[in-house]
Amino acid sequence: MLYRYMAGAVAARTGDEMSGPALLVAGLAVTGSPLTASWLLAGLTVSAAAGGPLLGVLLDRARRPGRLLACCLLGYATGLLLVLYGLGRVPDAALIGVAVAAGLLGPALTGGWTAQLPRVAGPERLSRANALDSMSYNVAGLAGPAVVGLVASAGAGTMTVPVCAGLLVAALPAAWSLPSVRARPAAAGGGQSGGGQSIGAAGGDQSGGAAGRGRALRAELVEGFAVIWRNAPLRRATAGSAISCCGLAMLVVSAPVLGAELTGESGHGALLLAVTAASGLAANAVIAAWGRVRRWDRALIWGTAVLGAGMALAAGAGAFWAAVLAAAVAGAGEGPQLTALFSVRHREAPARLRSQVFTTGASLKITSFAIGSALAGPLAAYSASSALLAGAVLQAAAVAVLTAGRRDPAQAPRSARGGR
Repeated sequence: MLYRYMAGAVAARTGDEMSGPALLVAGLAVTGSPLTASWLLAGLTVSAAAGGPLLGVLLDRARRPGRLLACCLLGYATGLLLVLYGLGRVPDAALIGVAVAAGLLGPALTGGWTAQLPRVAGPERLSRANALDSMSYNVAGLAGPAVVGLVASAGAGTMTVPVCAGLLVAALPAAWSLPSVRARPAAAGGGQSGGGQSIGAAGGDQSGGAAGRGRALRAELVEGFAVIWRNAPLRRATAGSAISCCGLAMLVVSAPVLGAELTGESGHGALLLAVTAASGLAANAVIAAWGRVRRWDRALIWGTAVLGAGMALAAGAGAFWAAVLAAAVAGAGEGPQLTALFSVRHREAPARLRSQVFTTGASLKITSFAIGSALAGPLAAYSASSALLAGAVLQAAAVAVLTAGRRDPAQAPRSARGGR
């Protein structure tokens, strides 16, 4: 089951990584307008903040969450194909609206999928499975943009979107076969609080009316946010990872500029991003082979710090080989950081709210990345070093958030660790 999960995760996340660049390339190929292409990308990413929490509630409620994930994959692929079909045929505003609607489903491809991992791997294999799951992001980060580049370089810019949709559809069987929820969500949450069962009961008692269902849905949304806010490790991990993701956007945006500054070719910036992804993949492979890590909170802090150090090194790189080395350092921090983040969420999130915790966290990171990208543009236009230094400062801020008021989770009460 884990291998099927991994195959589906790699296909879905590679399609997700392709979706933004594919829309950019297709938009430019059809309309020739960078403005239209950029707005399509913005529409696809900006709506994630709204879609993530709601998707999490629906996944937590579902008896067969894998089937809901499959519907999200199909909806995301359909939205991309509709945008492609409408380019040059319908007004740009309508296409941006379709991209926004498709973007609502984006968190399902990331946090929504990862939230199902405990039912696939079981508690005894969860640590290794987390590392493997994080590796799927690294593989997707390498393969997604590379596939878009290969297809576009072959002179078929408009084919990038169908290839992306094909990968999303290829993940459907794995999503559809994910394990069902065998216990009621309220029971799975353990001894969190009496409120969990009351909400579940309220949802059942009021199911006859739309108003009752709406109140129950709002109550679950509020409870999901409350869990993240009241649980100190979850709150720190969520806030710190969002700040770090904003800083990571500085690296992604400034990499082509840095490549052009050092070699005269902006394409070499893509190589720097590939080095970062490959280094993160290698670091997570070491974690998966090594086995259990006891203090994931500490690993999250160190991963963020190493990522920031790599960005600071890249800012001072005077030669391309130095920039490659700095990109490898950044990846060595970014890969384990993601594994540690997933491990903290799995450890702290109540089972009945796990999907909401993951999709909310994913939506916040996606939105934070979009904000970082917007801020990085003017900085990178001035100089790549200024954007990279700003990113390193954001990583330092994330480390400060992750360490504020922290104590060893092994000393925390069991009730504060997800009730497990």
